[in-house]
Amino acid sequence: MPLLSNKYLPVYLLFVISIILAITPAVHAEETSNIYFFYGEGCSHCAQVEEFFENDNLYDKYAIDKKEIYFNRDNAALFNNLLDGLEIPSGARGVPTVIVGDKVLVGDEPIINNFIIYADIILQKDDDKTVEPSNVNNAPKPNLTLAAVVVGSLVDAINPCEFAVLIILVTTILASGNSKKALLAGLAFSSSMFISYFLMGLGLYKALGLGAISVWFFQIIGWMAVVLGLFNLKDYFWYGKGFLMEVPLKWRPSLKKLIHSVASPKGAFAIGFLVSLFLLPCTSGPYIVILGMLAKRAFDAQAVLYLLLYNLIFISPMVLISLAVYKGFDPAKAEEIRLKRLRILHLITGIIMLAMGIVILKGWL
Repeated sequence: MPLLSNKYLPVYLLFVISIILAITPAVHAEETSNIYFFYGEGCSHCAQVEEFFENDNLYDKYAIDKKEIYFNRDNAALFNNLLDGLEIPSGARGVPTVIVGDKVLVGDEPIINNFIIYADIILQKDDDKTVEPSNVNNAPKPNLTLAAVVVGSLVDAINPCEFAVLIILVTTILASGNSKKALLAGLAFSSSMFISYFLMGLGLYKALGLGAISVWFFQIIGWMAVVLGLFNLKDYFWYGKGFLMEVPLKWRPSLKKLIHSVASPKGAFAIGFLVSLFLLPCTSGPYIVILGMLAKRAFDAQAVLYLLLYNLIFISPMVLISLAVYKGFDPAKAEEIRLKRLRILHLITGIIMLAMGIVILKGWL
């Protein structure tokens, strides 16, 4: 196939694969310790546990790893990852929590009444090398976060909105008769979309991390995915009725006028940032769901890699269409295919978003 021989595609694929390989070992690179004490600043019940530890000199007797999770995103991610490994449901999580080996104590009274009993067992295990170590991290769960990011980005990538914009763009540039210029314009537009969405995602991720991500917030994200799924299914069965999960109709004339003003790759790059704002209503749904999930589940370094991967997959169709047009593919034919497949794309998006919502609400993610 001619596209595979293009010099740009192997580099792009290598970059995507390298990010996946970088994420995979990082996901399970969790700290190991026999005893964790997770607390939140301003939590009165946590303060009682802390007073108990200090009055009984338990910090000196036991290796207690103390971690605040309200304002420290990495600690919050570790908290959820450890409890995921111990199969503790989201609804049963809170602070104060103490993890002693494979035992989980939640609440001030359970911790105060039972901590020394379980901690002494851990201390005895440390002295007796014939005893099997705690299995907290020995059998990590499958990396569903990576799977969710890939699936969510694929849903976003097949969104008909971005296809329509890119086809208008390359058609406009091709009118000059310069296919190379159209290719560079398509790649410039894809690059600016990548930068714009990555920075917006990073900003929202940081904003979500200013406070604790509660169980209720995670439930809201799950229901949001379900609602978006149902709205897309509506567009499959009753396309055009009421509203569309696409660029609002009243915005489209302004959007087309903006794109038709582009005459060069530099202009395409600049216009990509503006177009990304027009596309937010129909492309932000899966992105927000994934960002909410990352804010609760991922460490900062992991989240950046996940966002890079998400947005690389998101712009993949734009890159491929640009290369195809350069090789002679008629953009009018691409627009014809897009229009014929609109309802199917909404159906696929709806089913996947519904599935993601159910997975989140059930606590499987």
